[in-house]
Amino acid sequence: MLGDNLIFIGPDCWKSEPCPYFKEDKTLFEAWHAKAASEGLSVRIGRWTIPGEPVAILVNFDSYYKKKDEIYGQLWEDFKVDSLHAYGDYDEASMFSYAAALVVQSFYYYNISPEKKVVYHGNEWMTGLGLLYIHKYVPEIATIFTTHATSIGRSIAGNNKPLYDYFEGYNGNQMADELNMQSKHSIEHQTAKYVDCFTTVSEITARECKQLLDKPVDVVLPNGFENDFVPKGAAFTRKRKAAREKLLAIANELTGEHLDDNTMIVSTSGRYEFRNKGLDVFIDAMNILRHDNRVKRNVVAFIDVPAWVREPRKDLQNRLEQVFNDGTPLDTPVITHWLNNMDQDSTLNKFRALGINNSANDHVKIIFIPCYLTGNDGIVNLSYYDVLLGNDLCVFPSYYEPWGYTPLESIAFKVPCVTTDLAGFGLWVNSELGRYGELADGVKVVHRTDSNYADVANAIEETVYEYSEFSAANVKAARTNAEKLSRKALWRHFIKYYEQAYDFALHKAAERKNKE
Repeated sequence: MLGDNLIFIGPDCWKSEPCPYFKEDKTLFEAWHAKAASEGLSVRIGRWTIPGEPVAILVNFDSYYKKKDEIYGQLWEDFKVDSLHAYGDYDEASMFSYAAALVVQSFYYYNISPEKKVVYHGNEWMTGLGLLYIHKYVPEIATIFTTHATSIGRSIAGNNKPLYDYFEGYNGNQMADELNMQSKHSIEHQTAKYVDCFTTVSEITARECKQLLDKPVDVVLPNGFENDFVPKGAAFTRKRKAAREKLLAIANELTGEHLDDNTMIVSTSGRYEFRNKGLDVFIDAMNILRHDNRVKRNVVAFIDVPAWVREPRKDLQNRLEQVFNDGTPLDTPVITHWLNNMDQDSTLNKFRALGINNSANDHVKIIFIPCYLTGNDGIVNLSYYDVLLGNDLCVFPSYYEPWGYTPLESIAFKVPCVTTDLAGFGLWVNSELGRYGELADGVKVVHRTDSNYADVANAIEETVYEYSEFSAANVKAARTNAEKLSRKALWRHFIKYYEQAYDFALHKAAERKNKE
């Protein structure tokens, strides 16, 4: 729709190394590139290697670290952003954001005529400094800020505090002091205040923004999906079969079992936020299932979450390469890659506490795949989306989840899933159906609160058991309904919200210009 009028700006992380996600094109904006270089801006211009191949500008921001104190001082003078308590990734994000804003400023004044309408859209607190810079120095440009999760809300949840029961009592500034989140909260708070259009990705996070950032959002921008890379027809069937064969081979070689294709494959995935993503409750649910005598099928539950990986297991590699299985399990038959922190890892510690060791008499096996599934991890050697195809059911029992891309991806690949009503996606499903989603709809939405952890674990266990008892016809119907529901979240349905936000921001920018 926008063609080359849409430009993405990102950090030049790869520098002189070839980047698999970007191809440089030195003919794009060649004259401006020379001008930018003369201004001290280090950029590479090319295209993002995704469908549509949009223009992308990669920025090297290393040179700005030496003046960060000056930049932060000006930020305080202009917008009262507190950068004194910065630590971790704050400096890196801020220096990129500053450099990106300089690029936008240079590009705008060199390439774009004054009558053109321009929007600068930043996502998450990491882009806040640049948005505030544009607001001050290039007020002709309309600014939009999208927070996908408030930094303080995520921190409250991640620190095992009850986010929801006492929600109306939380003060964002007070909690930022308590949780040592002052700088990230400050940049997010002030960016939300000053931009032309403040947005988030779901109604549940909109409520959070109003309470913790003292700023109601102007527009909600739900996360859409493109399904053009989901395989179809024979390719879908072939890839699903290959994924199941690989996953079952891994389970068999780890445990010494001979699990066949009738085995039910369940998984969870996402970032390694043990409580926020519901990894704790998933493990407990699978442990309850492990002791449920009603379950007639073998079940393998995979946790596909990247951790601090040291290396792929050589013993497992050898067995997989030799297709070797003499009925004996490997040592520690619950994990596919060795970690640097085997004794401190939250998932392995919970396995140990529950006595989960994938013994021969366990009809439910639980396996941790602690790596990014990029296709070359040394064990699975399939991409995440190819692995996803092999699942019968996915479970995402989030405690804190502004939207929830993983369940949406799951149903797009015809894999029914479980989520919760603390996830923006779960609430969207309920609103689409006009009731709580059930497994037959393709998405089971479980009610979750601060205080019903055990109920959630039992509900997930019951759902997995229920699905294991589905007839072939019921499974087919659930898979079909899952895919149909995913089509309602395609970008062609959700782009209208972005158009609304752009219109809102442009009107604010025009009003500002008319007051001059």
